[in-house]
Amino acid sequence: MKGVQNIYHHSYTFSFLLVFLVLFHPALSTYVNTLSSSESLTISSKRTLVSPGGVFELGFFKPSGRSRWYLGIWYKKVSQKTYAWVANRDSPLSTSIGTLKISGNNLVLLGHSNNTVWSTNITRSNAESSVIAELLPNGNFVMRCSNNRDSSGYLWQSFDFPTDTLLPEMKLGYDLKTGRNRFLTSWKSSDDPSSGNTTYKLDTRRGLPEFILNQGRVEMQRSGPWNGIEFSGIPEVQGLNYMVYNYTENSEEIAYSFHMTNQSVHSRLTISDFTLNRFTWIPSTRAWNLFWTLPMDACDSLNYCGSYAYCDLNTSPNCNCIRGFVPKNKQRWDLKDGSQGCVRRTRLSGSGDGFLRLNNMNLPDTKTATVDRTIDVKKCEKRCLSDCNCTSFATADVRNGGLGCVFWTGELVEMRKYAVGGQDLYVRLNAADLGTA
Repeated sequence: MKGVQNIYHHSYTFSFLLVFLVLFHPALSTYVNTLSSSESLTISSKRTLVSPGGVFELGFFKPSGRSRWYLGIWYKKVSQKTYAWVANRDSPLSTSIGTLKISGNNLVLLGHSNNTVWSTNITRSNAESSVIAELLPNGNFVMRCSNNRDSSGYLWQSFDFPTDTLLPEMKLGYDLKTGRNRFLTSWKSSDDPSSGNTTYKLDTRRGLPEFILNQGRVEMQRSGPWNGIEFSGIPEVQGLNYMVYNYTENSEEIAYSFHMTNQSVHSRLTISDFTLNRFTWIPSTRAWNLFWTLPMDACDSLNYCGSYAYCDLNTSPNCNCIRGFVPKNKQRWDLKDGSQGCVRRTRLSGSGDGFLRLNNMNLPDTKTATVDRTIDVKKCEKRCLSDCNCTSFATADVRNGGLGCVFWTGELVEMRKYAVGGQDLYVRLNAADLGTA
């Protein structure tokens, strides 16, 4: 009998220790990252979903000083509360009554009196099995059939509906199959997630697609075209060797994304009022580091220097006529107003023309640009000279010695020169101007 008591005592002690370890040692705890059709999240329960690995958390939040509630995703491991996505940014809950659940193969957010505040609004309802919602390790909140983990089988995903933040593996740009343009929209203010006036979206109306930073209807900054490594107008690759960038342009999508090679370093692209910002978080600093912001300076302002002129922060004045061009309005130019740009000193002659190479350039606006990705770079000059309307060209893809050409016709506008970055631009000049200073 005494032996039985000892066994019972040891079993009880082991069970107590196991419960203690699970409750008080997070490394042994299991995060819940799924929501089934029989479950719900409510404001009152304070229950959340946490991604595998514990980087992201989904739940309800109320901004400081505000009385309205939102469903969102934030960084769990970052001490400074940082939100990555908001579901009902323009339809907040007016009271602390809110429920997220699956209903009729849709995620729905219910408020007071069970009114629908937000929904995934999926019209396809022939799900082959039970539906679950899941917060993935990369911060993507998806809805899928319980027996299908393939990303192509997602019924809905938050990555298709960005708010103000681009996370690693998230895409910006057009899904040509659905016609959806995924773009960023700023918060209205630092404590108001509702849609603000600043957007960052892909513009396909140009000769080449470019991302445009807009304040309302005013274009503030453009990315420049993709050159195989980076956008010529964004200093992305400088010093970020733990980040890989991807740009896809085919029959299914025109999209940009990035992913991290060092998972301990978090990075996000975030839009705020008037600016686009790249932040990185390194655990040792315990703070977000602003890596760069756009517009960076006066040279990022569109039309700052007018046509056939480029902006260079290392010169005074900042506006410079391309060699072979002179100020269109000398008086205003002398007053450091280069907005009217420059004009050719000597008209193009056709047979006697050549090209001036400008390095480290943000390429001109691509409204009048065309691209041929099939020809060898050596043929670019010959092709441009054969077209009397061609005023400039650049390499379409700078990798592996270069492939393809971008050609401009008409005036060249919105150019700037960087100390580092950018790419070569070849401007067509009359032979008489090629040797002039």
